[in-house]
Amino acid sequence: DEEAPICSGAEGDIEEPLVSRRSPRMADQLGSYTIRSHGMILARFHMYDWIILLLLAVIDGLLNIIEPFHRFVGKDMMTDLRYPMKGNTVPFWAVPLIGIILPWAIFVGIYFKKKNFYDLHHGILGILYSVLITAVITDAIKDGVGRPRPDFFWRCFPDGNDVYDNITTGVICNGVKSVIKEGHKSFPSGHTSWSFAGLGFLAWYLAGKIAAFDRKGHIAKLCIVFLPLLTAALVAVSRVDDYWHHWQDVFAGGLIGLTVASFCYLQFFPYPFDGDAWWPHAYTVQVAEERNSRNANSYSVRPTEIETVNIPGRGGITLRDTVNDVESGTGSDRRS
Repeated sequence: DEEAPICSGAEGDIEEPLVSRRSPRMADQLGSYTIRSHGMILARFHMYDWIILLLLAVIDGLLNIIEPFHRFVGKDMMTDLRYPMKGNTVPFWAVPLIGIILPWAIFVGIYFKKKNFYDLHHGILGILYSVLITAVITDAIKDGVGRPRPDFFWRCFPDGNDVYDNITTGVICNGVKSVIKEGHKSFPSGHTSWSFAGLGFLAWYLAGKIAAFDRKGHIAKLCIVFLPLLTAALVAVSRVDDYWHHWQDVFAGGLIGLTVASFCYLQFFPYPFDGDAWWPHAYTVQVAEERNSRNANSYSVRPTEIETVNIPGRGGITLRDTVNDVESGTGSDRRS
């Protein structure tokens, strides 16, 4: 790009550039938001968030170690707790795979498409908070309530010979201690709450990315939004089918997970029907600040009014900075 040379009307003045004609591109104005350019910036800014996230993981680990409350189970209660022991249709290791790794893959795919590290970072951090907060709430309630699972009879009496206290009619279990411990963790369902925490967050995220609520009437978009929720619901149904949980357990777990997911998503991202629903709040604020900074810098440059002047005896025309003449009070004298 070339500069626009101008000179004053006085003889002997040297031409010098005052204002550039260069027009910055949008990419130059908004900058680059990749892992390389903003990775450390966001990591330092959210350092305490990541530290608290690790603390939540430790707390949840401790909640799984301690012994839950052993709610009284009497002989007359065994009618509803004699369901057969079955394996897990959805194993425990599959829940993080469905509720965390799958959404991460979508976040990464959008990052490689759009090159926006704000979106990737806040998506990962948000869903981790959603799952871990849900896990802490779920496991804390499990330990506090101590509700027996539907298959508690076979956990307590694996040989089928039930024994009860002659006075209280309470069970006297002879099963494996760890199996009995797990048998007192029915309410609420951990599989369900984890699934709804991760996939519920993903449903919010997809709703914003595909503009599901842009009022254009493309109801087919809702199929994409409901797909993660349907997957989480099927996980919940499997827990009842496997006789690991009562229906109240999965209902409460789903409510906890979806509520926490909603709070965590809206902490980082706008509502899906918002005009800026595509990107997280932090990115929108960053872009606005950079634009304001650019505009402020452009306003600080003195505008120049250019006038062509025909100077006799010079053999041509030249340009004059008339604003400078007016400010110095010499413009009218030269014209006279």
